[in-house]
Amino acid sequence: MKWTTPDALTEQVHKLWNRGDVLRARVTGEELFPLELKLRRPSPRDVRERFGEVQDWARALSAECREVRGFGYELRLATLRNRVQGANDLPVAAIVPDEHDALRLIRRQPDADRFTSILDMTLVPYPKLRDWLARRPLVALSHFDDWPRVLAVLDWFAANPRSGLYLRQLDIPCVDTKFIECHRGLLTELLDIVLPEETVDRSAAGVKGFTRRYGLRSEPPLLRFRILDRNALLQGLSDISLTPAEFSTLELAIRRVFVTENRTNGLAFPDHSGAIVVFGLGYGLERFAETPWLKEFDVRYWGDIDTHGFRILDRLRATLPQARSFLMDRATLEAHRSLCVEEPAEKRYTGELFRLSFEEHALFEDLRHDRIGERIRLEQERVAYGWLSRALEGLECR
Repeated sequence: MKWTTPDALTEQVHKLWNRGDVLRARVTGEELFPLELKLRRPSPRDVRERFGEVQDWARALSAECREVRGFGYELRLATLRNRVQGANDLPVAAIVPDEHDALRLIRRQPDADRFTSILDMTLVPYPKLRDWLARRPLVALSHFDDWPRVLAVLDWFAANPRSGLYLRQLDIPCVDTKFIECHRGLLTELLDIVLPEETVDRSAAGVKGFTRRYGLRSEPPLLRFRILDRNALLQGLSDISLTPAEFSTLELAIRRVFVTENRTNGLAFPDHSGAIVVFGLGYGLERFAETPWLKEFDVRYWGDIDTHGFRILDRLRATLPQARSFLMDRATLEAHRSLCVEEPAEKRYTGELFRLSFEEHALFEDLRHDRIGERIRLEQERVAYGWLSRALEGLECR
């Protein structure tokens, strides 16, 4: 039997709730009720040939209707006549008269009352959130227990735009750092609406961009380097991590700077007179490339021999035009062909590069167009240690 049951009528109201329509109407004032539900009912042929089942269906609907239960849907009846069964009053429509009946039918009255509390708390101090509450009523309701704290966070940021403080330093009653960290997605949606446009850095996106987006202080990136000359150690230290600002103030007794992406390469890099090695930066080379004193030294970049590696080299030369590649040549590639792997498609760079030397550009073009092999890549950590040592000896002699 495909005729609509009492449970199916209730499910229609559930769907209305799950779409947020019932709560949305509390914000917008839209009139949802009286609401006529879809009612699949018996055909005249069913009445004629299956009259007993039709009566059972009608009795089942009537047993759950508003007249019997005191809430829910009302049934509209019509007299149907046929030659076999005569005249019979049968349901032809089911109507939920008002919101109260709908909420009692699906047992959501307490949730609706909670949402009204959210509206009362929010719309006086933040009328701009009316549209958001209309669009996301169920999201707001899901945070009912935390809503006073959510509003407290909005209050603090409104009063302290772009404070320059660490998240840990925010002094908000009943709100700790973990609360803000766990609710950054929700808070971002709300802060973007309530804060003045000039106080929001919209270029900082996602959860990780929360602090920069709202002018909080972020943990500074650290540059890690090793001093490769035992005669140039800083107070006996050889392995050091500094912020870019601190790095730019250093005065080191060196003449050469190696840069390598791979952290293990940096840790295992051999001693070298008058040199340091900076490692683990990848595309973060911009963090240190503008350090003034770097322009005075011989900078050697050692990356993977693939399109991605040459792109990083090209970017480094935008600020350090004197930088040279190290172990990113055809001889190194050919000596280690058996150790080559495929460059991941998502990292492959197929554009043009304009800051490479003639030899570097020729190798880049061969890699870019698969002239040597398909997506050839020699990772820097696969280069033999002896090959590295001999290359460094060659530099010492210059």
